[in-house]
Amino acid sequence: MGLFAIFVSAILVNNFIFSRFLGICPFLGVSKKIDSATGMSLAVIFVMTMAGTISWMLNQLLAVMGLEFLKTIVFILVIAVLVQFVEFFIKKTSPSLYEALGIYLPLITTNCAVLGVALLNVQNNYNIVQAIVNSFASALGFGMALVIFAAIRERMDNNDIPAPFKGTAIALITAGLLSMAFMGFSGLKI
Repeated sequence: MGLFAIFVSAILVNNFIFSRFLGICPFLGVSKKIDSATGMSLAVIFVMTMAGTISWMLNQLLAVMGLEFLKTIVFILVIAVLVQFVEFFIKKTSPSLYEALGIYLPLITTNCAVLGVALLNVQNNYNIVQAIVNSFASALGFGMALVIFAAIRERMDNNDIPAPFKGTAIALITAGLLSMAFMGFSGLKI
């Protein structure tokens, strides 16, 4: 598979939120404001790209040593270290963003999309360049979905929504409609 095909496929066709249904917790939790969604997107882009790349390299080392069965544990440790680095960096550079992200920033550690991209890179037998492109594009697709959803949710705050649908109910309905819209990309031939 070519790099362009991997890139477009990871963003649109195999979007982690709308197609693979990974990373739903931060998707629903941080998508109330565009500012916090953008900040979370940037943090996830960095963490997913670095985690996918470093995990791929460590998997190669584990394969040479015959310890591939440890890959999930090693990947989780890599993700935890990266998230701590990002959390420290955001806390020092943008305290307001750090406050806005709240509990969701440490939850990147348990975001299944981050672990998912590392495992998919290995499962698909990508080389290092393909792994980097897939990791970055998957994170970009995650961020795009988060910002689009945040923009829609901000606009919904100004609308008159019936009481039974307010809050989580309308958010889930909207997420379902977005997911169906992204299914249209599944017919895309690259």
